[in-house]
Amino acid sequence: MDLDTIFGFPPQLFAALALLMPLASAALIALTLRRQGNIAALVSTFTAALVAVIGLTLAFKGARFGVNSPVSAEWLNLGGFTLSLGFKFDDLSALMLSIVCVIGLAVHVFSLGYMHDDDSKARYFGGLSLFMFAMFGIVLADNLFMIFIFWELVGLGSYILINHYHFKASAAAAAKKAFIVNRVGDFGFLLGIIACYAAYGTVNLNDLAALHSPVAGALGVGIPLLLFCGAVGKSAQLPLHVWLPDAMEGPTPVSALIHAATMVAAGIFMLCRIEPLFALAPQAFTVVMWVGAATALYAALCAVTQTDIKKVLAYSTLSQLGYMVAAFGLGSLKVAHGEASAHEVVLAAGVGAAMFHLTTHAFFKALMFLGSGSVIHGCHHEQDIFKMGGLSKRMPVTFITFTIGVLAIIGFPGLAGFFSKDAILYLAMENSTPVFVLLCLTAVLTAFYMVRLWKLVFLGATRSDDAAHAHEGGLSMTIPLVALAALSVVGGYEAIYGGHFDGVLKLIAHPHGGAHTTIFAVSLLVMSLGAAAAFLFYKPAPADTLQTKAPGAFASLAGLQKSFDAVYNYYVAKVQQRFALVLNYVDLIGISGFIVRGGAGVAGAVSLAARALHTGSLHAYVYWFLGGSALLWFLATR
Repeated sequence: MDLDTIFGFPPQLFAALALLMPLASAALIALTLRRQGNIAALVSTFTAALVAVIGLTLAFKGARFGVNSPVSAEWLNLGGFTLSLGFKFDDLSALMLSIVCVIGLAVHVFSLGYMHDDDSKARYFGGLSLFMFAMFGIVLADNLFMIFIFWELVGLGSYILINHYHFKASAAAAAKKAFIVNRVGDFGFLLGIIACYAAYGTVNLNDLAALHSPVAGALGVGIPLLLFCGAVGKSAQLPLHVWLPDAMEGPTPVSALIHAATMVAAGIFMLCRIEPLFALAPQAFTVVMWVGAATALYAALCAVTQTDIKKVLAYSTLSQLGYMVAAFGLGSLKVAHGEASAHEVVLAAGVGAAMFHLTTHAFFKALMFLGSGSVIHGCHHEQDIFKMGGLSKRMPVTFITFTIGVLAIIGFPGLAGFFSKDAILYLAMENSTPVFVLLCLTAVLTAFYMVRLWKLVFLGATRSDDAAHAHEGGLSMTIPLVALAALSVVGGYEAIYGGHFDGVLKLIAHPHGGAHTTIFAVSLLVMSLGAAAAFLFYKPAPADTLQTKAPGAFASLAGLQKSFDAVYNYYVAKVQQRFALVLNYVDLIGISGFIVRGGAGVAGAVSLAARALHTGSLHAYVYWFLGGSALLWFLATR
């Protein structure tokens, strides 16, 4: 990756093409193809394929021009403030760009079959193209302001795609909820960017990486934590996680692209981008670590009682994102390895483990979301796992590929998830015993609810007419499943990356000696406990076994998932609305009434009196003259 050109062309050209082509596709669809869904689908998919070729070429052959020769151009100049747009490309960008390209293309191809009969196909594929443009902008941005611009565009793309079935009240509400909740996190993110510029005089990522000392006081810790707020919103961490399960109202391929592999992963990518700021204030790492660990366990508990196939995967995504955030946060502590200082090594290991799990998770979670889409499509849009069953014989390709995805996420030895999960568990074991225990418990629950899902959907007898008549989708739906299944198998082996992302993947702290044996044993134990418990406990039946045999525990877990929504609903109804009413009365009576209308009334009274002095009548002027003279005489004689 040290070439000055790629096939004779500067790498900047490849970056610009990868960024702008999806925008051109979205504009073409919006302006000329709104009523030609099939053509719009082909345009968007062809663009995704071309961009994948360009992006992967850039990722595997591009020079690191974002480090050695920054590429940027001034966009806005206000006095001493300058806002530039530019590219930063290194191994971190290359790895994330590869993920977005591969998953984006797979989702586009899958959507050709899944959305075949949709009346608003053009709007859907236009939204996909817009989203791809925004994601590439985040990945390639060389400063925090540029990241924020595309960060908001990603939110817009998410809103459009979640709200695709806008005629459904639940979809419209879910899109609005996602948009509003993310604005809360983005407000903190924006404050962090402003504070960073005020404190350090720059938001350029290369300049921030060169800093050696933080600003004094709480601001030094506050800046990375404010920036972390953006990741809390986008990556759906506690307490801003509530939008992600509801976002499953969008089309299933959207869930695979946005809510499993790319948009929600943007928060993790952003944290790794600003790791130098966290390194200046290690206390901030501890906060991040505990937020991630708490999210991982909470979401795993919520997943146990879900009956909607997509919501099981949604809570699973929340949990795995918590793993990634915890991995990054584990960079706050010290592990002594290698020649570098212990602190430097563990910081690098946190970034490496987080991005490694982000990569493998993108493969197997996108696989399972698309697999769930294949199941939903085959079962005529049935999503209740207790109304499925027996699909292993009716949908063999989906069954085999989905099984690989399940094995990968629960950490079956040799598959992608096994390696990335173990890297995180090793960091936790070496640095924080309480976090290690939480993540191990999360791993047990992950195996439990994923095997529960797999068994209820694919094994036993069919439990509904829709499942009895289920069928496999066409090649456009099965080919992406096979490709992602292959990546879910080999994606954990660093050798397949050919050393192209060593700046990230070589940072992973691998267990050695006794630690290797311990981690392997723990990983195998937690996977076996969860999987065996689910396999033995759940029977392919139309009712939830846990709800039948332990209604109290089931009710508690079901209530857990609703607890945050209940708090937010109470706040909105009882606090925010009442405060808004008070402000409304203050506005009507105090501002509009007393200040505005009162001032107008005084002015009106004065004007009436003034008009009375100018009637044009000679008699009136004489009377006013005499009255004024009498008043002056009275005042003079006192």
